[in-house]
Amino acid sequence: MTTLLFLAFLIGVVAGLRTMTAPAAVAWAAHLGWLDLGDSWPAFLGWQWTPWIFTALALIEFVADQLPSTPSRTVPTQFGARLASGALTGAAIGVVAGNLWLGAALGVAGAVVGTLGGAKARGAMARALGRDTPAALIEDAVAIAGAVAIVLAFR
Repeated sequence: MTTLLFLAFLIGVVAGLRTMTAPAAVAWAAHLGWLDLGDSWPAFLGWQWTPWIFTALALIEFVADQLPSTPSRTVPTQFGARLASGALTGAAIGVVAGNLWLGAALGVAGAVVGTLGGAKARGAMARALGRDTPAALIEDAVAIAGAVAIVLAFR
């Protein structure tokens, strides 16, 4: 159970890096039967169209993140969306661990770490590389790889 709850925290970190990547990954895991969400409220993640919708939203987010008009992840709306994403995906993993609410709380905690830590890391990478785009692409890769690794643990 401890490992599962740690995964709830880690999926929250992914949500802090990229808001829609975490629910896209968890939705695919639920849809494929890797995460048994039963009759819990996050069970909608496993519905037929949910993974496709979150995947489309994640792809849009990857593009929007590159736009200069995109606000900082630390403004209230962006930060709140990341917290909600962490709560949802952490709760889904919490269902499997037997404690939905603890999973949600750990997902939120992970989202805070991912949001603030990701902003600092990306800023440092952008300064070191002289441009933001390569740093953003590295962050995308980390978020995707992390999400895939987390959900593969349930296979």
